[in-house]
Amino acid sequence: MTGLRWGILATGGIAGAFASDLRTAGIDLVAVGSRSQESADAFAARFDIPHAHASYEALVADPDVDIIYVSTPHPMHHRNARLALEHGKHVLVEKAFTLNHAEAEDLQRLAAERGLLVTEAMWTRYLPHMVRVREIIAAGTLGEIRAVSADHTQLLPSDPTHRLNALELGGGALLDLAIYPLSFIWDILGAPTSVHSVARLIETGADAEVATVMTHEGGAVSTSLSSSRAAGPNTAVILGTEARIEIERYWWSPSVVRVIDPQGEVIEEFDGRPASDADGRGMQYEALAAERLVREGLLEGDILPIAESVAIMGTLDEIRRQIGVRYPGEDADNG
Repeated sequence: MTGLRWGILATGGIAGAFASDLRTAGIDLVAVGSRSQESADAFAARFDIPHAHASYEALVADPDVDIIYVSTPHPMHHRNARLALEHGKHVLVEKAFTLNHAEAEDLQRLAAERGLLVTEAMWTRYLPHMVRVREIIAAGTLGEIRAVSADHTQLLPSDPTHRLNALELGGGALLDLAIYPLSFIWDILGAPTSVHSVARLIETGADAEVATVMTHEGGAVSTSLSSSRAAGPNTAVILGTEARIEIERYWWSPSVVRVIDPQGEVIEEFDGRPASDADGRGMQYEALAAERLVREGLLEGDILPIAESVAIMGTLDEIRRQIGVRYPGEDADNG
């Protein structure tokens, strides 16, 4: 076992994927909390978890739990993460980190006050192929980076009552899909100096497609396209003056990276895909990174500092302002 004792808050699909990867990595998963005992018991039986709680309050009060993974829908992230922090638990919050910038700032402040780790579960940043991408960039192989582009486009359910299309649940392409390319762009180019965005809204008021063009320090540009109504190439490109990086289809999950020179020759290929299903989906890397930070007494990591997650939520707020999307129940001051 790796040291920290994990609890999972909620029992949906993403919680199951995370629990499976924790088990693959030998991480100590000791508790699950749901809004019903039946759901908690079923999840606990599925993943051999010793403690099954019929409420989130019971989970965060469990003295055998050190860190909690929050996997509820977007509008509940702030409330659930805050509950865990108030009970002295470190927290890994599923992306997008919160519903808006104000909620993200509140979690950052509370965690700092309590001396606890709160971090965003943007699993892509921790995957082996993204570790290699940052190494290649740091070595100067690409020269000066001039542009980054990525898409996250999927054919998802069109039912207006589905979570993905319901504004009251934070539905739309932005928080579910666009968070991936936007976080990727931040990772490579840093904060944008300007943001321009367009979108197509559906009957529920949620965004089905959203595209961005941003500029960054030094004049580099980035583009992103996300859609919940059509499947595209789902690739990413980092364009430098000396070479470029191309990341294969489904770039946000374990993938293949190629470094290509201006003449089109492949000068490096890195395959970050797992050798077999026994190696897990890849979500274990973010959990192991969180454990390392806690073990070393750190409240910030260099791969995805909490300040960056908060700032990214500010960019998402600006995109929503431009495309005319507002979630029900947001306070007047919450963007």
